[in-house]
Amino acid sequence: MAIILQSTSFLNSCNSVPSTSSNCSTCRRGLIRANINIPNNQTFKISLPRLQSRARSVQEKELISVFSTSGSPIEKQLSPSRRGILSDNDGPDLLVIEKLYAIKEAVADRVGMHRNIGEQRSQWNNMLLTSVNGITLAAATMAGIAASSGAGGDAISGLKMSSTLMYLAATGMLTIINQIQPSQLAEEQRNATRLFQDLDTQIETTLSIGHPSDIDVKESMDKVLALDKAYPLPLLGVMLEKFPSSVEPAVWWPQQRRRQPKRVSDNRSDWNGWNGKLEEEMKQIIGVLGRKDQEEFISLGKKALKFNKLLAISGPLLTGLAAIGSMFIESSPSHVSNWAAMLGIVGGSLASVVNTIEHGGQVGMIFEMYRSNAGFFRYMQESIESNLTETETERRENGEVFEMKVALKLGRSLSDLRDLAASSSWKTENLDEFASKLF
Repeated sequence: MAIILQSTSFLNSCNSVPSTSSNCSTCRRGLIRANINIPNNQTFKISLPRLQSRARSVQEKELISVFSTSGSPIEKQLSPSRRGILSDNDGPDLLVIEKLYAIKEAVADRVGMHRNIGEQRSQWNNMLLTSVNGITLAAATMAGIAASSGAGGDAISGLKMSSTLMYLAATGMLTIINQIQPSQLAEEQRNATRLFQDLDTQIETTLSIGHPSDIDVKESMDKVLALDKAYPLPLLGVMLEKFPSSVEPAVWWPQQRRRQPKRVSDNRSDWNGWNGKLEEEMKQIIGVLGRKDQEEFISLGKKALKFNKLLAISGPLLTGLAAIGSMFIESSPSHVSNWAAMLGIVGGSLASVVNTIEHGGQVGMIFEMYRSNAGFFRYMQESIESNLTETETERRENGEVFEMKVALKLGRSLSDLRDLAASSSWKTENLDEFASKLF
């Protein structure tokens, strides 16, 4: 302890004397000698009050600077959700996010409504088919009993009247069923359910990527309204025409608008993933979609529509003729009575067969499926054209991502898609291959 006290007093004397080189060197030598002479087997607790007070003052200044700004640290963490709107540097606009979530909830509600109504209309098709066939076959059976029975009077009149009334009821029911086409209605709701689920996934992707804008809200709203118009829920007034004069592809998307610049990479030398080869490839894909896929499904839709029209007319016509035949059945055999009985029995049986083919085979559903597939290929064409017609490549969807999306929607790999574009460039009209491998 004596050594330390001596060294301390020596240092204080050096600090009190004006600084010179000799004095400083002497101080350093004395300090070094003092440190060397300290025993190694002893420990000392040295308190530094000045250093602690300085550290406390620094901490107090930092705390004062933090709390003197915009609130406490906890308040800073909660303030983004309180403010509602942030700048582009801080994060996304939370008001826009709230709007997208509101649209997402409406879309989820649409999915549930279309799924429930689709199941209901599918049950309509099964129940009405069973009921009409049961009524028709019962009427044909009564007509046969009335024609073969030797009894006369009130017994024959009761059978004739019952058969006629049942045929008339079947005729009216078939007229209504053929007009609304329950199987086609069910297919419309199934398509709407799938498309609304796809829209829900798109909104979820937009929210997951981050930084949504008002344009995303506008596009989502337009898609919801376009789907509501393409696949209406009510039957009266807004139901889609089941027997149109011409077959057109289904359209469930809004008009393509000009996109905002959205680039995956900040390097502007890559032209947002687009190049001349990719543009030429997409042009060839448009040609194949229009010449082969869309045209093929429109042709199949026309055939299905004609067949459905024939069945829709034949069913009520046969039951109506059977009702007329059952009215002229008589107990005494005659030429007129025989033909009337044959018309009542055979007409009812054929009407049951026609009804089974039309609604049991769901011909209306097949027509709607063809029409929807043709609409899918038109949607693909318009999506590609909207990117190609945009002169500013930074406003297009990224070329590599877009090429991958087109390949997946057509059920092809990237190499298959490029081979198809290459083969269609020199086999213009004689190309037998379709663009899509899914349908």
